[in-house]
Amino acid sequence: MKNKNHLNLSLASYGEVRDLTYDLVVLPWGATEPHNLHLPYLTDAILSHAVAADAAEKALQQYGVRCMVLPPVTLGSQNPGQRNLKFCIHARYETQKAVLADTVASLHAQGFRKLVLINGHGGNNFKNMIRDLAVDYPDFLIAVSDWFAVLPAKDYFDNPGDHADEMETSAMMHYHSESVDLSAAGSGNYKPFSLPALREKVAWMPRDWSRATEDTGIGNPSLSTAEKGRRFTQAVADKYAELFAQLSRTRFPEDFYETGSQEQ
Repeated sequence: MKNKNHLNLSLASYGEVRDLTYDLVVLPWGATEPHNLHLPYLTDAILSHAVAADAAEKALQQYGVRCMVLPPVTLGSQNPGQRNLKFCIHARYETQKAVLADTVASLHAQGFRKLVLINGHGGNNFKNMIRDLAVDYPDFLIAVSDWFAVLPAKDYFDNPGDHADEMETSAMMHYHSESVDLSAAGSGNYKPFSLPALREKVAWMPRDWSRATEDTGIGNPSLSTAEKGRRFTQAVADKYAELFAQLSRTRFPEDFYETGSQEQ
């Protein structure tokens, strides 16, 4: 086909997709939250969708696998101190689960059986939702991946951080340079927990964003470049294209486990 609309539901028409066969559906998921002082609120949704779209194109070109990338979900879970920031939207676990459950129910009714969530927001956690849906839809595969964690950020960036950092800024510069004003960025300095056990991750608790950071960022974005973003996102998209091909070509659940057991 001349255009890529048939891989991107945000742009596709029913006429373009009606007679096509799809092997897999991809659902990008992000959040609505400040990203330091220089990145769009929807950075997590924009990047998860962009990487997914690149991966879908690569999957078709390299493996002959056709995936539909759904519009990104912009509802994310926020830490204390974030929800109070202007226009930051906190979506409860129940809200996110309802969105995912309704999406799965719709796709299942249409005959689809494989869904991959591409998550772009560190505050989101889908595992328990997916376990519940696996009980309700035992013939429906749901896999989830944090796109930003597929490959080691340290191999691509000089000073990777945690939020609105060099990685996210570089990726946005690659995809939407017009939306990034690096000169407006804060330093991304943050205050870690004072308790050694929490710093060592003996236990987890949510960070109070109003106490942990002054500009909402965690990680200095000053060394960001579009080329760094391109190298990282395309490497991740290559990994996803391979994943999409493997998931699409393997019968679920019959062939998802080795025939012989192994010692632990």
